[in-house]
Amino acid sequence: MMDTGRYASLDEHEVRRLIRDNPWGAIVTSTATGLVASHYPMLLEEDIEGISIVSHVGKPDDVKLELGQHEALIIIQGPHGYISPGWYDKPDVPTWNHVTAHLYGVPEILSDDENWAVLSRLVHHFEDRMPHPVLLEDHEESGRKEMAGTAGFRMRVTRFEARLKLSQNRPQVAGRIIDELDHGDHYSHPELADEMRRVHGGSPVE
Repeated sequence: MMDTGRYASLDEHEVRRLIRDNPWGAIVTSTATGLVASHYPMLLEEDIEGISIVSHVGKPDDVKLELGQHEALIIIQGPHGYISPGWYDKPDVPTWNHVTAHLYGVPEILSDDENWAVLSRLVHHFEDRMPHPVLLEDHEESGRKEMAGTAGFRMRVTRFEARLKLSQNRPQVAGRIIDELDHGDHYSHPELADEMRRVHGGSPVE
């Protein structure tokens, strides 16, 4: 990821928040046969110092990705969207705002018991908000059969690159852009508007 000063972030707390709020990522590895990528749900390990992600892949993706053999890249994509020049105070070019993190580390393959715990936590993460949650432990026998087709992994992040491109170069029209993202007819994106508020301090609509 290009290191553009005004958009780059070294804030570990921001990266943790991004992972927490966007639990879907791409994992990319450079293997003997070339680049391989897969997409899976991913969770932040909250009680571990630094940044650590747990997830699973379907077999044989673990072999194709050569997990555990070398460094991997995980990409977490937060809210993103088109920004029209019609929202500026004078004619200019359009752009694309986004919040993105690139995370690097060497994945470690989990034991069956660890994988079960991660899968159970993953289901809890999404089911707990449902009126009648359906949990793995409620159907453990069938759940463990399905688990046999997966490989769990943990990746402790050794370095990261984060980019929060949120119209920091246009503070004079940030409020207008936020309003269009909140209420516009064509490119509304309230989640992206919220990200802009975080960096612009809730700039008023002009």
